[in-house]
Amino acid sequence: MSAGGTEGLHDKARGLDTMVPSDVLSLLSSGQQQAARSVDAARDAIASASLLAADAISRGGRLVYAGAGSSGLMAMADALELPGTYGIEREQIAILFAGGISNLSEMPGAPEDDVEQARIDAEAVVGAGDCVVVISASGSTPYALGVADFARQKGAKVIAIANNADAKLFDRSDVAILLKTPPEFVAGSTRMGAGTAQKIALNMFSTLMAIRLGHVHDGHMVNLRADNRKLLERAARIVSDVAGVSMDEAGRLVEKASGSVKVAILLGAGAKDKNSAERMLETSGQNLRRALELIGG
Repeated sequence: MSAGGTEGLHDKARGLDTMVPSDVLSLLSSGQQQAARSVDAARDAIASASLLAADAISRGGRLVYAGAGSSGLMAMADALELPGTYGIEREQIAILFAGGISNLSEMPGAPEDDVEQARIDAEAVVGAGDCVVVISASGSTPYALGVADFARQKGAKVIAIANNADAKLFDRSDVAILLKTPPEFVAGSTRMGAGTAQKIALNMFSTLMAIRLGHVHDGHMVNLRADNRKLLERAARIVSDVAGVSMDEAGRLVEKASGSVKVAILLGAGAKDKNSAERMLETSGQNLRRALELIGG
């Protein structure tokens, strides 16, 4: 493969536009798979990053995601799903996107060069107790660097995710996550391999964070927000499985717990009432396994 990181041209891309569709798709698929494998080398950094994020959330701080273009979209996708999936308060999640979320329909490129706007955006949400995840495939996007600089000045922890080993962003971070993806089959189109690796890394990062916060129990999302029929049914299945009660009883417990899966499980496991279950969770730092041990004790 040719050099050049995210801007390089993949050697096998020569003549790409002359190939039959199945051969093109075979190459594109192999590129995505190779990009996905690059995440394995970053596991230790991702683990360290998740610890910083979990600590910020547990102390009442914010988890702030920042990026531009395709990288910003990957960050946004991860951020938006955290409240519903893991019950993290929406006020504790913030998204900084170059050009603003209102510009998503057009995605202009110029805002990614606006360092001053990055500072303005960051100043509105970033504080000393926060954790800021800044994502840039090249690691040199001015908007991303501007957010990282401000976050460091405020005393926030900075997690940098980039796909180039010499990323300037890494110099501004507490934890550097390098996703060393190969050149794209369409040179510079980082929504492809680089974006795939970013998506996987973010999934791993936020899931491990949620596990550390006590929001995952035996593979169940026990802190989900059940605000539609599908999620109410999922909540009942989780309570049934963990507490060992029937689905009908689980549904009643979820209702009795005002929709809290953790409280419903504790009620099913023998907690006297809702208030008692809530006190157990508070004592255990919202960790369900530790709260269940209080009942057992």
